[in-house]
Amino acid sequence: MINIRTERRTNKIRSVVEARQPTLKLVIENIHDPHNVSAIFRTCDAAGIPKVSLLYYIEKFPKIGQKSSASAFKWIEREKFKSVDECYNSLRKEGFKIYASQISDDAKEIFDLDFTDKVAIVLGNEHRGISEDAAKLADERFLIPMYGMVQSLNVSVSAAITIYEALRQRKLKGMYDNPNYSSIEIEELVTKWSKK
Repeated sequence: MINIRTERRTNKIRSVVEARQPTLKLVIENIHDPHNVSAIFRTCDAAGIPKVSLLYYIEKFPKIGQKSSASAFKWIEREKFKSVDECYNSLRKEGFKIYASQISDDAKEIFDLDFTDKVAIVLGNEHRGISEDAAKLADERFLIPMYGMVQSLNVSVSAAITIYEALRQRKLKGMYDNPNYSSIEIEELVTKWSKK
């Protein structure tokens, strides 16, 4: 199928590109359910996260269908890592702070963290959570406050809550109003996306 570059479509693409938040990244560690991964990618796209780091060294990355991902995969870049060290070293080289989701005594509530910095959010496997290394080597550990009998949320729900707290903080600072990319980068992305 050939995508026609209509003015309306180009304007939509441009507005989405201009709102992208390259200083916000998501890392998913060994999440195996394709429905969870698809839901997470849809949330990332909706919140303007342009790239997801796939940290897979136990589970295989799940096969994602176009239907279940609602084509969000098309708009999100992916980078793959096979160890926590490799992933975290790459993030730190780019200047990211690393916030890892973990229910622990030293974890902060998501509302007490600053998501307006250059931040990578790490979420772990549905059953095991994040690995010991991913937790230990992070700059901060965080949790979502819960007051029910069950102390866990589905990982895609946790992702949505955390990402939208980041969105809320960034929106208050006007970070969606001014493009994070240079004019050259914007034009390159508009041209690239117009071909999708």
